[in-house]
Amino acid sequence: MQDTFDKPLPLAILPALALDVIKCSTLILFCVFAFSPKVAALGQPRYVESKNNPGAFVIVHQNHAATVYVDANDYPGVVRAVDDLQNDIKKVTGATADIVHDPENHAPSLILIGTLGKSTMIDRLVRERSIDVTAISGKWESFIIRTLAHPLPGVRSALIIAGSDKRGTIYGVYDLSEQIGVSPWYWWADVPVHHQATLSVKPGIYTQGPPSVKYRGIFLNDEAPALTGWVKEKFGNYNHEFYAKIFELLLRLKANYLWPAMWNNAFNEDDPLNSRLADEYGIVMGTSHHEPMMRAQQEWKRHGDGPWDYSKNGSFLREFWQQGLQRNKDSESIVTIGMRGDGDLPMSEAANIALLEQIVGDQRSILAQVYQRDPSSIPQDWALYKEVQEYYERGMRVPDDVTLLWCDDNWGNIRRLPTPEERKREGGAGIYYHFDYVGDPRSYKWINTNPIPKVWEQMNLALNYGADRIWIVNVGDLKPMEFPMEFFLSLGWNFPRWTKESIGEFTRLWASREFGPQYASQIAEVLATYGKYNARRKPELLDPGTYSLINYREADKVVADFRALSNKAEELYRKLPAEEKDAFYELVLYPTKASAVLNELYVTADKNHLYASQARTSTNVLATTAEALFRSDAELSAYYNHTLAGGKWNHIMDQTHIGYTFWNEPPVNNMPALANIQVPDVANMGIAVESSELAWPGAGSEPSLPRFDVFNQQNSYIDIFSRGRYPFTFTASTSQPWIHVSEAHGEVDQEKRIWISVDWLHAPQGSVSGSVSISSSSGQQVTVKLDAFHPTAPSAQELDGFVETDGYVSIEALHYTRKVDGVSAGWEKIEDLGRTLSAMTVFPVTAKSVALAPGAPCLEYKMYVFHPGTAVVEAILDPTLDFVPGRGLRYAVSFDDESPQMIDVLRDKSSKAWSTSVKDSVRKSRSTHTIATPGYHILKFWMVDPGVVLQKLVVDFGGVRPSYLGPPETYHLIHFTEPSH
Repeated sequence: MQDTFDKPLPLAILPALALDVIKCSTLILFCVFAFSPKVAALGQPRYVESKNNPGAFVIVHQNHAATVYVDANDYPGVVRAVDDLQNDIKKVTGATADIVHDPENHAPSLILIGTLGKSTMIDRLVRERSIDVTAISGKWESFIIRTLAHPLPGVRSALIIAGSDKRGTIYGVYDLSEQIGVSPWYWWADVPVHHQATLSVKPGIYTQGPPSVKYRGIFLNDEAPALTGWVKEKFGNYNHEFYAKIFELLLRLKANYLWPAMWNNAFNEDDPLNSRLADEYGIVMGTSHHEPMMRAQQEWKRHGDGPWDYSKNGSFLREFWQQGLQRNKDSESIVTIGMRGDGDLPMSEAANIALLEQIVGDQRSILAQVYQRDPSSIPQDWALYKEVQEYYERGMRVPDDVTLLWCDDNWGNIRRLPTPEERKREGGAGIYYHFDYVGDPRSYKWINTNPIPKVWEQMNLALNYGADRIWIVNVGDLKPMEFPMEFFLSLGWNFPRWTKESIGEFTRLWASREFGPQYASQIAEVLATYGKYNARRKPELLDPGTYSLINYREADKVVADFRALSNKAEELYRKLPAEEKDAFYELVLYPTKASAVLNELYVTADKNHLYASQARTSTNVLATTAEALFRSDAELSAYYNHTLAGGKWNHIMDQTHIGYTFWNEPPVNNMPALANIQVPDVANMGIAVESSELAWPGAGSEPSLPRFDVFNQQNSYIDIFSRGRYPFTFTASTSQPWIHVSEAHGEVDQEKRIWISVDWLHAPQGSVSGSVSISSSSGQQVTVKLDAFHPTAPSAQELDGFVETDGYVSIEALHYTRKVDGVSAGWEKIEDLGRTLSAMTVFPVTAKSVALAPGAPCLEYKMYVFHPGTAVVEAILDPTLDFVPGRGLRYAVSFDDESPQMIDVLRDKSSKAWSTSVKDSVRKSRSTHTIATPGYHILKFWMVDPGVVLQKLVVDFGGVRPSYLGPPETYHLIHFTEPSH
């Protein structure tokens, strides 16, 4: 692989690179860390060490490797995985471990690998009671790894890897590979393998399995143009050479299930070796939610005769389906049953439940005929996707042995989960989830926008409501989704390991495995934060105007936050050794920096239009800046495609993502519309103030700044700008000595921002007013009014709770002043979930709904109100759906001792309301209250139904201004009260 230092970087990166990254001392430091252990099996106890301790089993020492034994009659996938282990040992140590298949060909040190019932040697050790396999015997996909002294004549020590079944053994093999230092992403993300001279296994017994979810996998979907372009260049087509890479990755991630790429491909037909190799590797194959009976949609396009309409063409369809099953009957599969319209569309309006049930019945008959056994013994799923769920709700049923595959809304919000009665079904339930989607309101395909706290929250619902048979996630092109994909599969493998309290730990461990412990915490922060920022508004959904330019400095803060994060990623990039830079670019730097550039591009385009309306000279400069950002986006993608890893990933970043005008992607990235103005040959001053789009002189009303108060002690800005080609000087004067300006005079070429603040030690108490006058050498003068609020009580130091600010109170859900838990349920935090801070929700998630009565779980938020009257409480919530049939998604809200108002978050079930919620990544609901007196009041947020996820509360007394994220949190001083019951 070409050294990163020799590769030209895009212009967007070059300014941030410092020459000292190649100084000798830095490189020596890099080498020290490169030779330290970097990879451990994610979330598992570390049993491999890079030293030779007494009693340990030595894998490699002094360039000598232990011999590996695997029975030649074990599963082909096990034998093949052992070959991978041999290669992995060599990658790490340089030593080659011999592989033997003869049980008599003993070596003093032996890694003994085998499946119960398939390995002569393992079965012998079990019979002789040398090893106890009770923990895994008869279990699904379980394994035991243990050291053993003198297990056989002539064998001094052994490392046993025994699997309960084929994949159990394979997972044990790859678990060892991960522990010795080979990341599952060594090929797919170019994570380097660092050299170790010695590898040993600590004495002990290490057991894993069975998994939390039986079938865990991914769906390669929406795969053009990026993945398809890459596959065609590197492999020619979606053939067995490509899929071998996919199969190996899945097994290294302890996954077992795949829906293959299907937009323009047919897994079984495109390469007959695809199916054979999947079964050999140990991958369970399926077809997508709209491709029944193991037939790809493309096969229908190639071979179909007549309409895709069972009522008119049933005979041909039955034959078509039978051929598919016959072809795949000897491979491990889950058969999708049912029928949607051709091309992933709904069935016709004429489709009725009786016909659909007939289709399923006929498909079951074909299954029995082809497999020559009861269809109840054949794994099947029925995907309740979109309108298919409506058929179920209207009474359509399938046999009990079929897995009901419930789906999200394509935006990460599960639509429905099993009822207690449905949990008794033999076939159980599963989830089809999305990290990528093509459809309304806009497609999102480009990059990872899936924060793992949200993934955990939804999949925790799924597991606790019994959807544990199948988890399949649409990962699009795979490459941009490495991090959330592994988290999803890790949850499916061992859900109890990853509690809501350990979500951040997963991110740190993942970063440590890929890049070592030195910078793991910093890298984890970047990973988590860029995911959070991208989830606030997916990149494809951004427009000029998404974030407010004038209120709460929202747009500027979004840009500043992204810039700071991008700068942090670049700083880490500079510090990492050369061999880790490609992986870091793919997994961390590119998604962070490209997201930052895109957000800044849209904000700059929006600001360009605002400035044009104000006739600012800098309008044209902003147009030039936006054009440069647009080029930077292209350069970042071009580097990824053409230079990164020597061009290994060409086309992976071909996905367009700028300039959406409807749900589908634009054919090319389109620059947002920009304005240019004619700048007159004069010196002419203009003034703009925070929270107004207007500019003076010329606007009709008087300019005024947002209200100042002693609690928040805000500053506020006045922009002094040029409306001509020539500079001018300005003077700023105040009407009161307690009003401060950051710059009282100066010269303006294009624009200057001055800051206005209040000296609260000298400001009069009560509500007071003043002004700032700006005059220029070009003859213009503008006076800006301001109001300041300095109440006699309460003081900022004596405050108990929140305080009204400029006509509102803005509260992060996490900052309650008191929490009241119920007998069987209570509010708990999910760290980092939400658009701004963290979220509060009810646990256990299976708790029964509660009536509004004393003792119901409640969050209390104490606040001091200056202006009583009408108060509108806006709850900003996760866009969770009513996943329990027959029940809404309800909470209640009240002030003080008033009767709580019951609010159903989903009272508006319109398509428009849903579309708004997924675009905004939140659902908002409002209630109106009357507060009679000034002073302290307590806002109470009551549990009614579990599943409500509260991010933020905004109490509006008439002062809230429009913004995307809502007003920033107001000043508060919380004297925390322990939860009561």
